[in-house]
Amino acid sequence: MVRRILLGAQLRRLREARGVSREEAGYAIRASESKISRMELGRVSFKQRDVADLLTLYGVTDESEREPLLGLARSSSRAGWWHSYSDVLPGWFQTYVGLEAAAESIGTYEVQFVPGLLQSERYAHAVVTSNFPTLAADEVDRRVALRMQRQKLLVSENAPRLHCVLDEAALCRPYGGREIMTEQLDLLAEFAEHPNVTLQVIPFASGGHIAVSGAFVVLSFAEAEISDVVYLEQLTGALYLDKGEEVQEYRKVLGGLADAALPPAETPGLLRGIAQRL
Repeated sequence: MVRRILLGAQLRRLREARGVSREEAGYAIRASESKISRMELGRVSFKQRDVADLLTLYGVTDESEREPLLGLARSSSRAGWWHSYSDVLPGWFQTYVGLEAAAESIGTYEVQFVPGLLQSERYAHAVVTSNFPTLAADEVDRRVALRMQRQKLLVSENAPRLHCVLDEAALCRPYGGREIMTEQLDLLAEFAEHPNVTLQVIPFASGGHIAVSGAFVVLSFAEAEISDVVYLEQLTGALYLDKGEEVQEYRKVLGGLADAALPPAETPGLLRGIAQRL
């Protein structure tokens, strides 16, 4: 998806620089003006022939200039690793996993449970079975395996920066019982030591705070062509907000939450205290 957005943005710049209308571009590849618009927004897949014809129309004839774009078209059609979990992965969440995998930084706030990227395997199993009590055992296992696969992102070569702010309530709800919750708190303490992870907790003692809208994620990308995205998960779907003013509002809320939370250096001590109370 991200590769499609990048390729579409470059094709749009080339078209505009050449003074070609969307209607003319569509005619060149036997498509409609709206198809060109969707291609330039990265909302449809690309055919090699179409990209080659458009590059010719836009005057890009040098192979050294054409090949990187044609290569981007080829790679944009490859399925991500998460497509092997399509049997348990809703279509609206596949989009999120793809964006998450391509993000340079991830900011998230959660109030009910530990976010999937930071869950232990047994805690993840407890969360899935609690949220979806009628799921078959094999489907539960597949969902847990997906979360564990996503978690590898945090220790990958191009790991994103993760800033996670948790309400203390998310840490005091013992999914799976005391033993599993203690294991989860230990794992969070380990993640807090990672150089690319900032973990903060808003303690009950701080009172109310700015996040009246509930949990959310802000995804940012290294590529200037890709807008930051706010992800809001709902019961049967999700919202993806990418308007600048909307994203900025959520960034302000995340900043306010970080100010209300304990400093990152105090997170391990708080985690130990919660574990002892359990």
